[in-house]
Amino acid sequence: MIEEKLHEVQQKIAAAKEKRSPEIQDEVLLIGVTKNHDVNAMREAIDAGVTDIGENRIQEAKEKYAILDRNVTWHLIGHLQTNKVKHAVKLFDMIHSVDSLHLAEALNKAAGEIGKHQKILIQVNLAKEDSKSGIYEEDLAELLQQVDNMENLQLMGLMCIAPNYEDVEMCRPLFRKMRKIFEKVKEMQWQRANIIYLSMGMTHDYEIAVEEGANILRVGTGIFGQRQY
Repeated sequence: MIEEKLHEVQQKIAAAKEKRSPEIQDEVLLIGVTKNHDVNAMREAIDAGVTDIGENRIQEAKEKYAILDRNVTWHLIGHLQTNKVKHAVKLFDMIHSVDSLHLAEALNKAAGEIGKHQKILIQVNLAKEDSKSGIYEEDLAELLQQVDNMENLQLMGLMCIAPNYEDVEMCRPLFRKMRKIFEKVKEMQWQRANIIYLSMGMTHDYEIAVEEGANILRVGTGIFGQRQY
């Protein structure tokens, strides 16, 4: 079942890539989002070809990490509180949800304590939704420059979450704008950063996200079915 769903998602990604502008040639990394899915489902997905796992909560990830028994790349895609950063840097290969200088400083300190260069993305709240985390576009450049000076962080790009529009086509202008911001950020002068990732697109909107230039997708329900609560 999971293998079939994964194959279907992969086919849709391939079809969406065909609709991109010719200048967008990025490969697409698919993250299987495993929030509220059990370890057996995770193993099934990994054995079917999922290489990257996304979790929203530290505690759930810790419990799964201890017993998963598979070699995968771990991504934190949910909001991170500063009091959990020590756990986060021990567990996750990449943290997608850095949205403030305060959080970045805490991560930099925690990563330094264990001798790690923590890969991160900056979360942008392009639609300025009160219900979502993320920095506003007008504050982005300053935060990026501040993070670039932090010796234990490796800034890898940007992440955004589109509003959950009933008409999924309404996401398109936002994703298109996010790609333009990403291109501008890539052209900035960096000391440590390596800007290669634009993480946008989830189960309901990932095809449009790919068409508009996303190169990381965070897909849960599309692979695993409805969450188990």
